[in-house]
Amino acid sequence: MALADGNLPVLPLGADKRPLGNCPDCTDLACGGRPNMKTPGPCVCPWPCHGWAAATTNPHVLASRQWGLAWRRARAIGYHPGGALVTVVDLDNPAAVAWARTTLPATKTVQTTRGEHWIYRGAMRSANKVRPGVDIKSLMSYARWLGPGTGPITVLPSAVLSLVEREESTPARGAVDSSTLTRWDRRVATGCRHTPAFVQTGLERGLDNIRAHPEQGAGTAAYGAARFLAARHTTCPGPCGLDAIAEELIAAAIAVGVPAPYARRCVTNGMNAALGAVA
Repeated sequence: MALADGNLPVLPLGADKRPLGNCPDCTDLACGGRPNMKTPGPCVCPWPCHGWAAATTNPHVLASRQWGLAWRRARAIGYHPGGALVTVVDLDNPAAVAWARTTLPATKTVQTTRGEHWIYRGAMRSANKVRPGVDIKSLMSYARWLGPGTGPITVLPSAVLSLVEREESTPARGAVDSSTLTRWDRRVATGCRHTPAFVQTGLERGLDNIRAHPEQGAGTAAYGAARFLAARHTTCPGPCGLDAIAEELIAAAIAVGVPAPYARRCVTNGMNAALGAVA
């Protein structure tokens, strides 16, 4: 409750440090998923289902019968960094910590069992294994609460943002991690005349503009970013994978407090305005 009072969305974690399993109604997304997930759904399950997407600061939810039973089973507290507008650089071993100390600006640090969490102010896309022993946990992800940490918190630097950009430029190996956002993919944008670097740069600027409005104006920023980005593709033969770009903008708006239906409407209207349609 104290963490939630400090605007940190929390959730219970099991002995394996993972969120507790979904209830039968939510297993395999039979419920359609929660409204703030990558693919928004109608789920309003009273149990802490869907991992990070269930994290909340609502005291009535946290003290409910269902969550009370979950807390009794829990062995740790998790939190949703993106929902608190922070990013956790998870350094999983001494070598990763040594790398961070010579590469990244100092910030609030939390000791972990094997390394350290470096916490920066600002939300971004999450990604695992951006380099050996380093994960990025922010939007659509969760981290384990291990204490308030030490030192002043620093604004999210470009050096951390570039880790995910570099990771996205490399073809994924193995299974896709469910904690990451939808990515613009050349394989579905077969009719786009732009390079992936051009698309990614424009998208990052749009996301940064949305994140720069945590108090007010994020919906307008999402509309403007969607309209600007869609306008870049009006002369492409298509398809251009604009759905994936839209989902990224929507997720960024939701992360700074825009209600999911309004965020989706702003982005949809922005896209349609650029393409000459009426939403």
